[in-house]
Amino acid sequence: MTGKLEAPPVLSTPDTHIFEDPTPPVAKQIPLSDEEAFIIYEIERTVKELKEGRWCRIALQFPDDMLVDAPRVFEALSRGLNVNKKGENATQGPRNRCQTDKYKEKEICKDGSAVGASTHSAQDEEIKLCILGDTSYGACCVDEVAAEHIHADVVIHYGRSCLSPTARLPVIYVFTKRSLQMDSLLQAFMETYPEKDRKIILMADVVYIHYISEIKEKLLLEGYSQLFFPEIVHDPSSLIPNRTVPPDVTKLAERLRDWELFHISLPPDSLLLTLSSRVSSIHVYPTNTDSPTTSKAILTSTKLALRRRYALLTSLNTASIFGILINTLSVKNYLHMVEHVKEQIRKAGKKSYTFVVGKVNAAKIANFSEIGGWVVIGCWESSLIESKDFWKPVITPFELGLALQQDSERIWTGEWKGDFQSVLDETQYKVMNSAANQQQEAIPAGQEEPGDEDHVDGGDLDSEPESAPPEFDLRTGRYVSHTRPMQEPATLSLREMTANGGSRTSMTAVMKRATGDVAIIGGAVSPGAEFLKTQRMWRGLGSDFGTLQDGEGSMNEPEGASIEQGRSGIARGYTVGESAAKI
Repeated sequence: MTGKLEAPPVLSTPDTHIFEDPTPPVAKQIPLSDEEAFIIYEIERTVKELKEGRWCRIALQFPDDMLVDAPRVFEALSRGLNVNKKGENATQGPRNRCQTDKYKEKEICKDGSAVGASTHSAQDEEIKLCILGDTSYGACCVDEVAAEHIHADVVIHYGRSCLSPTARLPVIYVFTKRSLQMDSLLQAFMETYPEKDRKIILMADVVYIHYISEIKEKLLLEGYSQLFFPEIVHDPSSLIPNRTVPPDVTKLAERLRDWELFHISLPPDSLLLTLSSRVSSIHVYPTNTDSPTTSKAILTSTKLALRRRYALLTSLNTASIFGILINTLSVKNYLHMVEHVKEQIRKAGKKSYTFVVGKVNAAKIANFSEIGGWVVIGCWESSLIESKDFWKPVITPFELGLALQQDSERIWTGEWKGDFQSVLDETQYKVMNSAANQQQEAIPAGQEEPGDEDHVDGGDLDSEPESAPPEFDLRTGRYVSHTRPMQEPATLSLREMTANGGSRTSMTAVMKRATGDVAIIGGAVSPGAEFLKTQRMWRGLGSDFGTLQDGEGSMNEPEGASIEQGRSGIARGYTVGESAAKI
């Protein structure tokens, strides 16, 4: 495992690099011809689906490496839609949003902005196409947030995709078509599998999926009899994410271990980790090499990656504060997953804070040094973050479930899941199975144990700190004093506070406990506020002056200045006070 950072990374640019451009150089792309763009971006199929869907406001989402072709795709779609509008038959039926019998020549804008009224009826809506120049989250995900800013009816997603189910808008996927050396691929396959009766799953990345039918035909002619070619499905929770499985596997999932996988193009790390424990072996045919005649398939191994992930999650066993990174607003059921993660952390006696971010990077999350570990809620591909630049570990919801278990309970067989929907389904299955046992063990009404009225989640607050078992950091061997701040027993219990005239929801600022002060906000323990109070060197304006009222500082330290009314107004003319002249 790589060495741990001892301090947050430096987020400012050194003076010596002030005139250097840190942006890596981008290789110049050879522009496509009109015919190549028409084929690669599947203009004909896209126009047909837009016509059948009868949508008016269309968002075009491109990854960064395809933005150079975006204007040409825009123009091609515009021409195709104009041709279809002129030849459209009024007897085809009502449109979803546009009227079929009142089309005129309509202007199409790239930015999605409104245009002047034309001669058609007020019931008509102008067909507009909009290029989404930048994505809010990963390029593999459909950016429903940006699409809704222009009130889009449909999103056309170009390039490879994670195929995570969306929540609100319909999507047309255009994976694009990349070239592939067919002879080299077949040679690599036959060299890897000389026995023609082995069970092999031949799978390709979505940008090469159009070659599957041709590959299937040629390999069957070569005599291979136990081949399976999975089809695309929108189900990341499948045994093979977003793909169908062999017929014998649908009845018994363990039979997938009898199959070997041959993958065209290097798959994402999340797919490799997911399949590593489900299939017998994985061979990858690389397509991004410089040599056009590559004929060697690579046997992949995920042992080191799984060890690294296990080391990361075990390092968070003693973390007291977790940050929840919401890295999507489009994937279906992401809010349910956020609540599930919050509940898991709360039951473990730890504190969680929620952050909504766009594209995750080390500079963003390094600002919150009190966070001991991060949990990413995103698509099944982008949730796996492997980087040495992050100060604190970043894990997935599946890994969080293992990290929160006790050392004596944690058992990991090497299985790894990237899709959070499978975590939700598994949790729901466990709840349904344990419902009968809970009903049998339920205490009848009127037989509650004495003292239940003073019990809160997280244990008895009156219990002694010594009653909890000691916890140690497995990496350093050091004893950790308090890893579960939401279960930390306090010297002043809730029962005593209520008896003294206080209320549970209106507890004051600080509560004393054996290990020190605990900050209370809104009646709940706040480790973040405690970190601000005890470990932050700078706490805002005026924090460098001692405040005698709170008992901080000494008589030798200067008091903070009194609050004065400052300037107000707009930049072209500020005023000081109500009657002062502009300055």
